[in-house]
Amino acid sequence: MRALLALLLLATAAPSQIAIKADMIHTVAGKPIADGVVIVRDGRIAAVGAASAIQVPDGFEILNAKVCIPGLIDAHTVVGLAGYLNQDQDQDQLDGTNPIQPELRAIDAYNAKERLVDFVRSLGVTTMHTGHAPGALISGQTMIVKTAGATAEDAVRKPFAMVACTLGESAQGKAGKSPGSRGKVVAMLRAQFLKAQRYAADKKEGKDTPRDLGLDALADVLAGEVPLLVTVNRATDIMTALRIKQEFGLNMVLDGAADAHMVLDDIKAAQVSVIVHAPLVRARGERENATFELAAKLHQAKIPFAFQSGYESYVPKTRIVLFEAAIAAAFGLGFDATLHALTKGAAEILGIADRVGTIEVGKDADLALYDGDPFEYTTHCVGVLIDGKVVSKTQR
Repeated sequence: MRALLALLLLATAAPSQIAIKADMIHTVAGKPIADGVVIVRDGRIAAVGAASAIQVPDGFEILNAKVCIPGLIDAHTVVGLAGYLNQDQDQDQLDGTNPIQPELRAIDAYNAKERLVDFVRSLGVTTMHTGHAPGALISGQTMIVKTAGATAEDAVRKPFAMVACTLGESAQGKAGKSPGSRGKVVAMLRAQFLKAQRYAADKKEGKDTPRDLGLDALADVLAGEVPLLVTVNRATDIMTALRIKQEFGLNMVLDGAADAHMVLDDIKAAQVSVIVHAPLVRARGERENATFELAAKLHQAKIPFAFQSGYESYVPKTRIVLFEAAIAAAFGLGFDATLHALTKGAAEILGIADRVGTIEVGKDADLALYDGDPFEYTTHCVGVLIDGKVVSKTQR
């Protein structure tokens, strides 16, 4: 009995050994492989190639699919901080008590068991860049997680990914609250960066400086160690963001950027990446010039970009990045460029391309399986693996 129990415990603890057979494998690292096989061992991709060239080892679990692609990467969302109930207890994505709060950590508010996490995972999303939402001048920090794990500690891959900032009308206070104008928004942001510069200089000189969590975070941004994620839409506000980038020498990522097609040359010259607005977002207010073709225009201009599910103030707070990207594919971007932006392109912008984003030997075995073209609405996701473990077999 003890021997049997030991064997059962060993089997439970052992990493999955899996072979995926697919009619088509899109590795995003090279040409698609027809009638291909991916060998997964100990959480990593051990081999990938044509079925005629790869022998499946004995004892491996075999999964079959029409199409196998790298796990999808949602380049900006609030899932895990915002919940599907839309009630006070599951809405931790934005604190409206102060316009500048860079000290707010995403990991302290992330709920790995939130049903929205499970839902997006079942559609093939294996990695998310999530955290505090747009809507405040500096709303807090973001983090990078895998969509598996029972706790934030299980899920997190990068606990401090970026600092979330908003420029334009969305950053302006309501009902007479500060900041009340674009000039005030930018003046407050500039003043905070200058304060963080002095704080960092004092610490470097060894002065007895009381610790300030917010200034610590901004000092990391000023040092180029952490990007500033700027949610901005109007062309004038995009230019303001680029001005701030140049003034302080920041590593910046533009988010939303509905008017980006109007200032493509300036964005390219500034060498910033863009996390495009969800293509199906409501084209009103600051996003009145939003276009289904933005991703295609960025691709044509050779500006790095990725897709996001984003944040909206109504239920369920998020869109599905797969469906949003499919719209861009239909409006001029095409299959290959869309898949690249959903996987490798997003991984590069987020600084995690050494682990995820392509199907290559040594990479994390994060895979999404479909019964057809992933960008066709009638296609179902039939399986998802994260770190070599099957985390979903729900047909969705």
